[in-house]
This record gives sequence, C-alpha cells and structure tokens, in this order.
Amino acid sequence: MRRILVGIKRVIDYNVRVRVRPDGTGVVTEGVKMSANPFDSIALEEALRLKERGEADEVLAVSVGPIESQQQLRDALAMGADRAILVKSDTALEPLAVARVLLELVKRESPRLVILGKQAIDDDCSQTGQMLAALWDRPQATFASKLEIQGDAARVTREIDAGLETIEVDLPAVVTTDLRLNEPRYIKLPDIMKAKKKPLDVVELATLAVDVAPVLKVARYEAPPQRQKGIMVKDAAELVSALKQRGLAS
Repeated sequence: MRRILVGIKRVIDYNVRVRVRPDGTGVVTEGVKMSANPFDSIALEEALRLKERGEADEVLAVSVGPIESQQQLRDALAMGADRAILVKSDTALEPLAVARVLLELVKRESPRLVILGKQAIDDDCSQTGQMLAALWDRPQATFASKLEIQGDAARVTREIDAGLETIEVDLPAVVTTDLRLNEPRYIKLPDIMKAKKKPLDVVELATLAVDVAPVLKVARYEAPPQRQKGIMVKDAAELVSALKQRGLAS
C-alpha cells in the first residue's frame, strides 16, 4: 500500500503567550490552549493533497506525547487522515528519542513517504526529520515549499538562504515542510463526527523497547528580558546623538 506517515506534535497554541513557571522549571501549560504544531498541519495537508491526486492510498497520522495528544490526532482524522497512532509518553522526549520512536513505527507501517513539519514551535529544534532519515538510512528533503511525486521519486523545491533549490530524492524518503508549502484546510463539523469512528490506536512507549534516555539537561527556563521603552527624536541629528550616548554609534 502506498502509505504516507505524518507526524503531529501537541504544542501550546501559537496565539497563546507563553509564560515561564515562577520556579524556572518549565512553561505554564495548565489551562492553556493546546493545538497541533502549525508546520505539522501543513505536513498533513500536503499528504492529503497527494492522496487526493492519487499518489497515496492511506494517510497515517502519528504522535508521540501525553494521552491528551489524542485530541490533535482526532483533529487530524477530521482533516482527512485515515487512521492515527499515539505513542503515549508522560515525559517530553528529545528529537533523537522521537526519531527513534518514529523509526519503529516506520518499520511496522512501511510508508512510502514520511512528512514532518520542519520544526516545532515550542522548542524550534528542527532535528527530528533529519535524524529519522539518518536512522532509516533513506533520503531526506527539508524545508519543502513544493512537493511532487514522480513515479518512485519525489521532486522537492526547498527554501534555502540563497533562494530556492529543487532536488529529487528516491522513495521512501523523509520530507519536512516549510510555511509556504500550502494552507491547511478548515475542519468541518460533519468531518469531526466522522473522525470519531476512525481508528486511533494508543501504544505504550515502553512496549517499543526504544532508548529514549535524554542526552541533554535543561538547567533553567527564563523569559526573555523585558523590552526597554523607546524614545521619540525630532530629527536624524538627535537620533545619532542618542545612539552615541548609549554607545551604539561613534
């Protein structure tokens, strides 16, 4: 079966202002709106479009996280994914650990293509897709702004510092999506109702026998320094004078 596996991560909604806990041990999540990572929604939308064009037979949404991540997977099913798998983890995992978990799912599901968001908006690591491709020993195409399937290969236009680059990779492969690839569709009420009947399997992390031990230690979380109040200047000369006083110009 021509299957596409899409990663979905539960994160604090991008419209919510993130607040650091008073003791510096993390960020406040209690009572905070949570959503699917926006780049992952783009990845799912692209997978659905590929299926609608006849380039895939099934779209599988997967997530690694707490049991509450079922909500984001249900949203993915409502968007159009055929089924979903949640690998339940009560602790946050580092990108390498997530890549190892995804590799186990890849071995089980044998997808033709894996599409992930280029990064998650909570940690901005931008590592999981690359690590999965390395562990899987398959090609990767990151920061995709256009994706075309051509037989047993994928033609990907990717965003780089100098502009755009178009590459071709053999399938199976890992593709990570950039912001301009597409605009995810809205979820309609009838689709939400249909999603309740679609299969969503929950797998305990321990059953996968994957090494998820952290390799990094976070010492403390701190909010960025408060921005200083600006001043109004009458003309360019006064601006230069103010910059000199602050040691920002000579």
